[in-house]
Amino acid sequence: MGTGAVTYSAAAADAAGRLEASGVPEAKENALLLLEYVCGSRRQDIYLNPGQILSAEETERFDKLVKARQERIPLQQLTGKAYFMGLEFTVDENVLIPRQDTEILVERVLKDGAEGKRLLDMCTGSGCIPVSLAVHAQVAAAAACDISAAALKVARRNAADNKADIAFYEGDMFDALPSEIKGSFDIITSNPPYIRRGDIAGLMPEVKDHEPTCALDGGEDGLIFYRRIAAEAGVWLKPGGRIYMEIGYDQGEDVTAIFAALGYKDTEVIKDLAGLDRVVCCCYES
Repeated sequence: MGTGAVTYSAAAADAAGRLEASGVPEAKENALLLLEYVCGSRRQDIYLNPGQILSAEETERFDKLVKARQERIPLQQLTGKAYFMGLEFTVDENVLIPRQDTEILVERVLKDGAEGKRLLDMCTGSGCIPVSLAVHAQVAAAAACDISAAALKVARRNAADNKADIAFYEGDMFDALPSEIKGSFDIITSNPPYIRRGDIAGLMPEVKDHEPTCALDGGEDGLIFYRRIAAEAGVWLKPGGRIYMEIGYDQGEDVTAIFAALGYKDTEVIKDLAGLDRVVCCCYES
């Protein structure tokens, strides 16, 4: 970006061109979002006042952020914020960025009914699933665990910011939980790592280079965490308790088979708006 006075319209156009040349998806939208973030403006301000001049400080900050986005650092990591189920979440490089696909899981739990129930979220990351359910469903109690202390720091902040009362536990899935809460949950949710290890290198740079590998790597076949959930979830659920899990687009049949083999009932694969497998839910019967 050149020196001298820079207007909203010139800054947005220059940034969009640079981002597009670097292969950034939705380059124009990214440019506008970064401009809004730096200037504290609303989209209508940018459109209605295209000749508004950026301050020298704003110009410098905007230029640095555009350069970072050209390096394919995710937009949400640059702004520190992501939006999920109508709520604002803090994100950084230690957590998977909440995605719209995961809203399908939360919406299904809400549809089935979660008010007054006890919820456990596995591999919680940013905490977007339990926080959203605590806020929108008014669950009786919520717990969540993750193996990453850095991720739990983010999740705790998100819970506090959204006034969600959640107990967080650090550790390797169910091993993180105290034994006295066995058999106490009505619902278990999870968006576990499910990318096949060999497929990670082919993901978009924003994902493979900047999001935590531990939140992506589901082992050689992408299914190791589903096997653990199926094997261990029963002792933490009440009879008739339900499990809801996000899955990869081609994993519905395999995940269904894993849970059916261990006696889970009413297994259902829920598809996303593109018609692809996205969520598996099932019922535990003791």
